[in-house]
Amino acid sequence: MPDIRMPDISKTALAWTSLGVSIAALGLKYAAWRVTGSIALYSDAIETIINVVAALTGLWALHIASLPPDENHTYGHYKAEYLSAVAEGVLVLMTALAIGREAWIDWQHPSLPNAPLSGIALNGSAGVLNLAWALVLLRAGRTRRSPTLVAAGQHVMSDVWTTIGLVGGFILIPLTGWPWIDPLLAGLIALNVLRVGWGMMRESIAALMDEAPDPDTLEAIRQVIAASGHGAIEAHDLRARIVGAMAFVEFHLVVPGAMSVDAAHEICDRIEAALRARIGEALIHIHVEPDRKAKHCGIAIPP
Repeated sequence: MPDIRMPDISKTALAWTSLGVSIAALGLKYAAWRVTGSIALYSDAIETIINVVAALTGLWALHIASLPPDENHTYGHYKAEYLSAVAEGVLVLMTALAIGREAWIDWQHPSLPNAPLSGIALNGSAGVLNLAWALVLLRAGRTRRSPTLVAAGQHVMSDVWTTIGLVGGFILIPLTGWPWIDPLLAGLIALNVLRVGWGMMRESIAALMDEAPDPDTLEAIRQVIAASGHGAIEAHDLRARIVGAMAFVEFHLVVPGAMSVDAAHEICDRIEAALRARIGEALIHIHVEPDRKAKHCGIAIPP
């Protein structure tokens, strides 16, 4: 498992940059729609408006999540990022419905767009900008374990795929003279946006429900406990969850019954330090038990 500790680059700085990129892309897509009058390009611009709103929501979530624990939130405010991701998913679903409605209306009365080549150039430029930024957001979000940045990166990447399909289909309009291609493309955009929005909501809701980490992360935790717990006998009843940038880990550690409290505490400190070195920021709870409590079915610790 790779080192997933939080680098020095600020997540908030990335969110502010995301807002600027979204506004720039919106300007290019708005210009593409204005010069063509295309319902498909109009639909693409609507989706980008949601990107701007989502960037603002992400800034709020990152601010709340960075607040220290207080009397009302003793485990911190990390889940604010998941709430932001769910809210963004809802916005994406609403966008899909709005685009679908516009596509249906235009399907009934199709018309050829104006200056299609200019529209393709403007929209394609926005796609290149979004592609570069989506790759940055996805890598940063996964490295920092930030649901807000990952959700934003997925949303921007869906915009990129939309642009690729849109530009490819839009080229056919001047070549074929078929006006119904325009509302058809808008309908396909709506379906793609709907798919992405549902995926974003599903992943964020699973995290809010404290879904267990992926098998690789759990296996890495087991390996760290086994490698750093010498002096103990075994560990069992391991439970873990990831909330934003914070990992929560708890388990029972079996030690020899005659071991002193100081010695057992030293083992716990060593395991905690090793876990944080591997998985980053973490709140770790270890329940120490005597050897008669061993279950012989957990994590065996070599002598």
